[in-house]
Amino acid sequence: MVYVGIPKGQADQEEEVLKTIQDGDSDELTIKRFTESREKPGALWHIYAAKDTEKIREFLKKVAEEQGQENPVDHDPIHDQSWYLDRSLRKRLHQEYGVQGWAIVQFLGDVVFIPAGAPHQARTGTRLQPDHRADVHNLYSCIKVAEDFVSPEHVKHCFWLTQEFRYLSHTHTNHEDKLQVKNVIYHAVKDAVGILRANESSLSRP
Repeated sequence: MVYVGIPKGQADQEEEVLKTIQDGDSDELTIKRFTESREKPGALWHIYAAKDTEKIREFLKKVAEEQGQENPVDHDPIHDQSWYLDRSLRKRLHQEYGVQGWAIVQFLGDVVFIPAGAPHQARTGTRLQPDHRADVHNLYSCIKVAEDFVSPEHVKHCFWLTQEFRYLSHTHTNHEDKLQVKNVIYHAVKDAVGILRANESSLSRP
């Protein structure tokens, strides 16, 4: 978070931001950073463990059915970004499926890492998604720098997401493989093999 612009003389907005942080299930230390340390909060994140993705998907389908909505085969309640888990839905998710996420307020200068496959959401519209894009609820006008990366530890999650995208409709915004995971794996292996061959003579020495 490289910039947070807080308007002067707008106490009402400050109270609204505090309420949003509290309603977002933020912990006391986070709230004190805003109220006592007077740090500048830029964005509110809700992040869930990748292992809970299927439970979240099942829960969203259940809620959709309760509201008389359809669940087409070539659509996904997470990738469609058609739901926002407000406080009541987050409570239901925890009670009925045992799934609880993390509420993170990103202040000026903070960095947030989102593991591959971890669903995260924003407050404006639906931003619950387990991919590489960062969508959050901006508390004030802010500028943030986002970077995607594939680490060896999370290649399997990235590949799994690519497979999920293939089953979405061809008109879906997430249908294409934006990360190009197969190309990343291919070139990583190619470089590794090239380095090993270049140093083959030295490696074979006793």
